[in-house]
Amino acid sequence: MTSVEHSSHPMALVTGASSGIGKQFAEQLAAKGHGLVLVARDRERLEALAIHLGTHYGVPTEVLSADLTQRADIERVARRIRQDEAPVTVLVNNAGYGLGSGFLRSEIEDEEDALTVMVRAVMVLSQAAAQRMADRGAGVIINVSSVAGFLPYGSYGAAKAWVTRFSEGLALDLHGTGVHVQALLPGLTHTEFHARSGEKFGGAPEWMWLPAEKVVRESLAAVGSGEVTCVPGLPYKAAMLVLPRLPRRVVLALVQRANERDRAARAARRAVTTRAEGPPQEHLEEPAGDSLPSGA
Repeated sequence: MTSVEHSSHPMALVTGASSGIGKQFAEQLAAKGHGLVLVARDRERLEALAIHLGTHYGVPTEVLSADLTQRADIERVARRIRQDEAPVTVLVNNAGYGLGSGFLRSEIEDEEDALTVMVRAVMVLSQAAAQRMADRGAGVIINVSSVAGFLPYGSYGAAKAWVTRFSEGLALDLHGTGVHVQALLPGLTHTEFHARSGEKFGGAPEWMWLPAEKVVRESLAAVGSGEVTCVPGLPYKAAMLVLPRLPRRVVLALVQRANERDRAARAARRAVTTRAEGPPQEHLEEPAGDSLPSGA
């Protein structure tokens, strides 16, 4: 089995590396001696992270600014993965986001872009890595999915369900090659994800939230265990034992109740804001999308 251990600068490529779970992967992999290829749209943040990792851990870093909604940029990242010089031995497909507006309220072009990032990019980059790693007889591919993949959370949940099943199939394809595949299924995680997507989750108790550092630490510790899926945190491990066994009508009813509570909380926040600030000249209503229980 392949494992993520201290080594003399093997290269790890992390998408969505500028913040949250992706940034934590970069930090912890650098601490283990991995060089980093940092991929995200925000070049300035990537360059700052690259300087930090190089200074603190003495590892080589590369910055690859890319917009994974664009086919040309996905292919540019895939070419780096296929490169024989300073080969990528660990791939972390972390980039992803929720729209936060609900499917009926979102622009279809935005939905398509999100699927390109969370499905097409994962597929293309995973194949590029799997082919090279299988030829070398070693490697690690970590695809960040979500517990939302087991729940009816619109196109986001559907995309994450695809990531989990795709990773399981890829693991079977790579069995015996020395390449380990993991689908990482985080739950609520303290990252910038929810701020970007418009999801507040003010009603979620603190015990449901996991630090990104813990999510990544459990993921890396599980590499080489023989398990394809990794669910960090005891509450979510327990939930994932129960959820697949519940009748779907029960799951749907539970999610519907959660959505209704979330919409009520949003309405209350809007009312408080309106009373405090007075009616704005031009009011943009807060999106009323379904909850997205993931940090990915």
